[in-house]
Amino acid sequence: MWKDLEAAGRTADPNAPQLGDHAAGGALRLLKYGLAKDRQDGVIAKGEVILSPQVESATPAAAPKQVKIVDCSDGSHWLVYKHDGALENDVPGGHHETKATVQHFGTEWKVVDLTMGEVGSC
Repeated sequence: MWKDLEAAGRTADPNAPQLGDHAAGGALRLLKYGLAKDRQDGVIAKGEVILSPQVESATPAAAPKQVKIVDCSDGSHWLVYKHDGALENDVPGGHHETKATVQHFGTEWKVVDLTMGEVGSC
């Protein structure tokens, strides 16, 4: 999901078809909202988010259909730029407490719920 968002962020495209490859429901709506806002604000995102996800729970335990994941995602290498290539501001990205619910759909897993805390929340 993050690689899909990073790719769509380079053009701030809320309609990028790859967004639905690994996200659905509220998570997909959140990604599209953020990209639409970036587009409206005339900015794009470049770089990558550094992840260290941990499984918080899996249900049912024997054959999980839903997994809750926590992370302290590092956005310090994923920065916001104006279309002319200049940084939007000189404020670096940072660490965000991130929680996701991933659900099994047939043969695929997709993030269905996603929350991110403010910079410095972890």
